[in-house]
Amino acid sequence: MGIDQPQLEAALGAIVEPELGLQLGGTGMLREVKTRRHRARIELALPVAAWPGSDELADEVHRVAMAVPGVEEIEFDLTVMRDDERAALRVALRRNMFGAAETDELEDAPAGGHEGHGHSHAPAAATPVFLAPDSATRVIGVSSGKGGVGKSTVTVNLAVALAKSGHRVGLLDADVYGFSVPKMLGTDHDPIILGDVVIPTSAHGVKCLSMGYFVPDDQPVIWRGPMLHKAIQQFLTDAFWGQPDFLLVDMPPGTGDVALTLAEVMPRAEIIVVTTPQPAAQRVAQRSAFAARRLKLSVRGVVENMSWFTGDDGTRYELFGAGGGDTLAADLGIPLLGKVPLVAAVRQGADEGRPIVAVDPQSETAQAFIAIAERLASLGPARVYRKELSLR
Repeated sequence: MGIDQPQLEAALGAIVEPELGLQLGGTGMLREVKTRRHRARIELALPVAAWPGSDELADEVHRVAMAVPGVEEIEFDLTVMRDDERAALRVALRRNMFGAAETDELEDAPAGGHEGHGHSHAPAAATPVFLAPDSATRVIGVSSGKGGVGKSTVTVNLAVALAKSGHRVGLLDADVYGFSVPKMLGTDHDPIILGDVVIPTSAHGVKCLSMGYFVPDDQPVIWRGPMLHKAIQQFLTDAFWGQPDFLLVDMPPGTGDVALTLAEVMPRAEIIVVTTPQPAAQRVAQRSAFAARRLKLSVRGVVENMSWFTGDDGTRYELFGAGGGDTLAADLGIPLLGKVPLVAAVRQGADEGRPIVAVDPQSETAQAFIAIAERLASLGPARVYRKELSLR
C-alpha cells in the first residue's frame, strides 16, 4: 500500500508555523507535496532566507510526514519564496489582520515584497481585528509613576508567565525613549518585513515589537508627541499580531504622551500599576493611576515589586519599607495582584535576556509572577468601551 497523498497534504497543511501562528496550508509555504510508492517529496518555501526557526519547522514537517501511513522515505527541499508568493502571503496576512472588508484595497495596494529589517509604512491605518470592540484580546498597559521600580521587568515576566499558561501573548514596548524589552526578553532576531507588514519577533512564546529593533542601542530617540503617537499606531496597524489573548504594553514612566495615545488608539485598554513598598514611590504611582482614570481607562490592579529580600538565614528584609502596594490598592479601590521579592537572579536574567519565569519557574520570584498572571487573567476583561474613540 502506497502513501495516501491527500492525507499527507492535510497533515502537513495543519502544522502551525510558530512565527506566524498560522497553519502551513494557509501560508503558501507548503509549495509542493508529491508521492511515489513509499517516498514523499516535500518542498517548503520560506518567506525570507533568514526565517526564524526554519530548522525547527523543517524537523516538524519531517516528523509529521513520517507519521503518515505508508511514508518510509522523504526527500525534503527548503527554499525561499518568489516575489509573487511573498506578495500573496502579505495579502493573506493583512486579510487576517483587518478582515475581508479590506480585500479590494489590499489587492490594489503595492505588494512591496522585499525582505529585510527596518520599518515600513502601510497605505492605510484601519483598525486591526484584535482591537475591534468585540475582540476577545485584552490590552494590558503596565504603568508606573516613576522609573526604577522594575516596570519593564514585571511586564516581561508577566508576558512569559501568561504564555507559559497557554495564552497567546503579544508585548508592545511603548517606552520609546527608554526601550529595554528586547534585551530583557532575549529575542535572537529582528522583526521581519514583508512589504508593509511587520512580523514581530518572538521569544518564550511571546511576540514582541519595540523601537529597540529599529534604532541602534546607543542611539537616542528625540521625538515630539505626534511622532511618538504615529510610531505606536504603526506598531499596531503594520504588525501581524494575529489574534492574541493578551497584548501587554510596557508604558514609559509618568503620565505623558503614551498614556494619551493608549487612550485614543486602544480605548479598551486596562491598566495595572507597578510600585515599590516605598511610600514615595506609592504616591507617584497613584498619579499614574489617576491619569489613567481621567482618560477613562480601567485601572485593574497593583503589583508591588522589590517587596523584600530573603537573606541566607531565611529572614525577610524589607529594604524599601513596607505597605506601599497595599496602601495604593486600598486608595484606588482595586486589588493588590501580588508582591514580587527582590533577588539578584531577576536583575541578572534581565541583563542576559533570560526572564526568571522562563529559566527558573519554580523559584520564589517566578512563582510570584505566575500567581500575578493567573490573578490578572482571572479578573476577566474590563467592561468599559467608548465608541467615540477609535483608531483612524
